[in-house]
Amino acid sequence: MAKEEALSFDGVIDEILPDGRFGVVLENGHRLIAYTAGRMRRFRIRSVVGDSVKVEMTPYDLSKGRIVYRDRGPGAGGGGPRGRQPKRR
Repeated sequence: MAKEEALSFDGVIDEILPDGRFGVVLENGHRLIAYTAGRMRRFRIRSVVGDSVKVEMTPYDLSKGRIVYRDRGPGAGGGGPRGRQPKRR
């Protein structure tokens, strides 16, 4: 079990940085650098500027965090086709 529980906050992505990192502004106005969680990378969940996200942080370093959930905003579609499409002849 972890020594300290992770803090969870809601925020909005305001900048895309290199190496899969994002600038996130939290609801309270605090800005931090966050990276995508492994499960989000595994399922290729894309995040863009303006997406509202849920960020987990450790109480030891409040300037870094991990994006664990991306909220699909209003008007977001159900997604496109999955996997490879068969060739049509």
